Amino acid sequence: MSAPTRPTPPDVRLGRAVRVVRSRGGTLSGRIDLRTVVVCLALLVVALGVTVVALTTGDYPLSVGQVLGALTGVEDGPVRTIVVEWRLPRALLALVVGVALGASGAIFQSITRNPLGSPDIIGFNTGAYTGALVVLMVIGGGYGGVTAGALVGGIGSAVLVYFLAYRRGVQGFRFVVVGIAISAMLAAVNAWLIVTADLESAMAATLWGAGSLNGTSWAQAGPATVLVVVLLVPMAALAPRMHLLELGDDAATALGLHAERTRLALVVVGVALVAVATAVAGPISFVALAAPQLARRLTRGAGVQVLPAAAMGAVLLAASDLVAQRLFAPTQLPVGVVTVVVGGAYLIWLLVREARR
Repeated sequence: MSAPTRPTPPDVRLGRAVRVVRSRGGTLSGRIDLRTVVVCLALLVVALGVTVVALTTGDYPLSVGQVLGALTGVEDGPVRTIVVEWRLPRALLALVVGVALGASGAIFQSITRNPLGSPDIIGFNTGAYTGALVVLMVIGGGYGGVTAGALVGGIGSAVLVYFLAYRRGVQGFRFVVVGIAISAMLAAVNAWLIVTADLESAMAATLWGAGSLNGTSWAQAGPATVLVVVLLVPMAALAPRMHLLELGDDAATALGLHAERTRLALVVVGVALVAVATAVAGPISFVALAAPQLARRLTRGAGVQVLPAAAMGAVLLAASDLVAQRLFAPTQLPVGVVTVVVGGAYLIWLLVREARR
């Protein structure tokens, strides 16, 4: 007769990528497997490659050596101006905004447990855009005011969606449906603000509303980078708890997690990431929708993960901005036009795939 086996501790494995455990002290820890690390590194290499191409191509082509020389201070004069003052802020902002959108998309798709639960679908992008438009056209203000307005608008729309969708907890499907309804109403408000504005302001708001990185300088790229890096710190701390919420509120509570408090914290961080991205580049669509699911397929995980989604978001937006710059050169398209085309194709594929299931 064999000896009885010892009972195993509470241990939940979410796919191959993350394992979350509860220790005796109630703290949470996570482990990322080798495939996830390799995928993240590969995506970072691709993003870096796209950035190098963006820095070397344009109306004034440069070599990789000239770009490196400008970055290290060896090159001076026109080369340094082109690389450091003109091209680098835009390339950096594309990566930063892509990271913010990818991470935010992972948060809301995890909370709603729905691949359609991204901030551009459930209205948080639109709410941030509404807040920014109010500052631009009604109150008046610079970059700081627009950022604050986008943050207030995004959080306000999130609170409204959360309140209307709450029925003894938040159901993912209800959250998505309510978010789509709020997004439609806010889109009408945005259209009214633009129609009633003067012609110059309306044209600027319409171009910005398409999602654009044209004319980016360090005045936008620097603060946005700092804000996104700061927001990724609480995001990293909340990531293990986010995966526990995917098991359901009852299971998460049994493992010592305060479900509603954690969900609210995730919503605040996710909306803040969207607000920063919207304030500097406008409401760029479909990156937050596609990045988490594409990264999930590469990592082969059971749930969406923040780091791969953020890296995929950087790749998608950097590549889309490069296409927007060079496709009809010297005319530059808003990057949102490219992401809508790519994201629309992805959404059609996703809907067809889900319907076949």
